Amino acid sequence: MNSEYILEMNNIDKSFFKVKVLDDVSLKVKPGEVHALIGENGAGKSTLMKILMGIYERDCGEVILDGKKVVFQNPRDAIEHGVSMIHQELNPVLDMEVAENIFLGREVRSLNAGPLSLVNKKEQRRQADELFNKMGVSLDPKALMRDLSVAQRQLVEIIKAISLSAKVVIMDEPTSAITDKEVTTLFEQIAKLQAANVAIIYISHKMDEIFKIADRITVLRDGQHICTDEARKLTYDELIRMMVGREITEFYPKLEIQPGELVMRVQGYSRGKKFHNINFDLHKGEILGISGLVGAGRSELVEAIFGITKPDEGELFLDGKQVNIHHPKDAIRNKMALITEDRKFTGLNLKATVEHNISQVGLETLARFGVINRRKEAVVTEDAIKQMKIKVFSRKSMLSSLSGGNQQKVVLSKWLLTQPEIIILDEPTRGIDVGAKRDIYVLIGELAQAGKAILMISSEIPELMGLSDRIIVLAAGRLTGILERKDFSQENIMRFASNFEAS
Repeated sequence: MNSEYILEMNNIDKSFFKVKVLDDVSLKVKPGEVHALIGENGAGKSTLMKILMGIYERDCGEVILDGKKVVFQNPRDAIEHGVSMIHQELNPVLDMEVAENIFLGREVRSLNAGPLSLVNKKEQRRQADELFNKMGVSLDPKALMRDLSVAQRQLVEIIKAISLSAKVVIMDEPTSAITDKEVTTLFEQIAKLQAANVAIIYISHKMDEIFKIADRITVLRDGQHICTDEARKLTYDELIRMMVGREITEFYPKLEIQPGELVMRVQGYSRGKKFHNINFDLHKGEILGISGLVGAGRSELVEAIFGITKPDEGELFLDGKQVNIHHPKDAIRNKMALITEDRKFTGLNLKATVEHNISQVGLETLARFGVINRRKEAVVTEDAIKQMKIKVFSRKSMLSSLSGGNQQKVVLSKWLLTQPEIIILDEPTRGIDVGAKRDIYVLIGELAQAGKAILMISSEIPELMGLSDRIIVLAAGRLTGILERKDFSQENIMRFASNFEAS
């Protein structure tokens, strides 16, 4: 069978619990091209790719790889046929080494004696180190995955997929947690894969990336194929309209709010080499952005404020009174909430229902004499699903069945149930589509308008500038700049973020 395509997915259907999530979807990918697959969360992108990888079984349709019809039984089967995937939701084995994660299931053996031969850890680490050097990445192959940052875990996943010598590499939000420098390195690797005639299916919500590297673009909406065309023939506005089915105006809906009284003061906060002598104020109704490169100490700082870790030095004042936050429970009692960077590992219980996840932090408000009022729990859950526009079959659905963007909305709903006055958001829109992002931006603005004080970390500078009243910038654990809204610019933020000599 002769074809210009390395991969064809024709007329794919898929339903879960009688709900159709893919309806007659087709995708055709050429050798050596970067084919962008875009759409809102819940559009069916990840489901389509999981069918390709043998994770889900299709209800209808066919998959043709390199001219032959294929049916993959599981991901290993797909990998053996030359299809690999970088997943958006990372799933590392945390108590294994970096090198062990990269070669998991294809370990480097000491002797040529089949699967019972011993793993040659030294050679495995050497080969991992060789891969790191080839990509220009600084990682210790002996380090435990548990000790790596989200960005470093993402890099390991990228390296693992690229190392498989595949014909087709699926990249699902590969840059959601890595720095601009690492993005440049990834794009260089993609160019090398293209030169070797490897096809890339690239899923991303970052339009600048799509237009930078994509040859062709396919748009899905509500489980249906909307368009496939060459990237150079499409515009940003056209893509947004096809993705969401409507125009999105005022992408950053910034409300003009006059910040009120001082609600939080961080004074002289230091912790080892993570951050040093951090000082800032946060006011009622204010959105204070925190910018900085990966490793600048942003997440470590807010974790210390929230009581996940303990600062070596420094004082925290809430409403003018000094408080000691030794544990997250202390922070919650003081009307604080923290939406963490990694929703999968620290924000949610994927093995529980949507209802359980939304209600778990605010159980005290739903219980009387230690007994949970199930009717009240159902009401607040249904209200949260409606308010946050969470796409879900029912409140009793397992959280793992939701897309990444809808899972993030569940995290936000969970914490808002505690009625916090200070809300800390760490990368609140990581891996979320355009429509869902705007929903969250509107919510953040409404919370500020209601007088909530918001501290927001984001690696997306346009997002910070679009929403914040002020931005503080960290570099190598030090506060290097505080910018008022009138002084916002990418150049100013990056100048402070790169100022490693500041004291």
